[in-house]
This record gives sequence, C-alpha cells and structure tokens, in this order.
Amino acid sequence: MSSHEIVGKYLLSDLSRPSDILFNLAKSKNIWERRIAVISTFEFIRNNRFDESLELAKMLLKDKHDLIHKAVGWMLREVGKRDLKSEIKFLDKHCENMPRTMLRYAIEKIPEKERLYYLHK
Repeated sequence: MSSHEIVGKYLLSDLSRPSDILFNLAKSKNIWERRIAVISTFEFIRNNRFDESLELAKMLLKDKHDLIHKAVGWMLREVGKRDLKSEIKFLDKHCENMPRTMLRYAIEKIPEKERLYYLHK
C-alpha cells in the first residue's frame, strides 16, 4: 500500500529515471512484486501521467491472482477520476478480456449507464 509513496515518488522525483523497473516487476512470478508495480503508478496518476498505469493494466489482464485484479481495477478507476476518456478507451478495448473483479473495481465510479453497459458486455 505504500509503494506509490516509495517507488512511485522515487521514479517521479527525477524524470531521467526510467519507469522500466515497473514493467520488470510486473513480469515477476512474485505476486507482491507485480502488485508493487501496479500500485506504484498511483503516484504517476496523481500527477496526470496515465500511460504506465494503462500499459501495466494491459500486461496484467491475464494475471490469475485476485489481488492483482483488485489493484489494476483500482488504478484504472483512479485514471478515470482524472481522465474518464482514457479509462473508457481502455475499457472499450479490453473489458471483454478483463477478470470480473478488475472490471468491477474499474467501473465503480463511472456513470451508471456506462457501468451497466460494461457489466453486460
């Protein structure tokens, strides 16, 4: 839960630091490393930088673990709070392949009409 405060802030504190470490962590067999990768992007989202979160979400669509589904869905929801069009674009492309938990977390705050659309798609 603190990875955005540690890893995310560290990466953003010097823009010359590559965010590649997040993608390496996301490929790990260790669930906690994958979760750190996703949650770390919360700091990016807070700074209106969504690409890393969306790319990691795409990478982790097939992850088997519920904790990853929740983390990815949460970050997608946070993207949507700041840029709903970006979240909707991602959902339009990937909602049919998303685990149900990930989808439910992601659509929690979008308007009801769209939420129902994605739930039934």
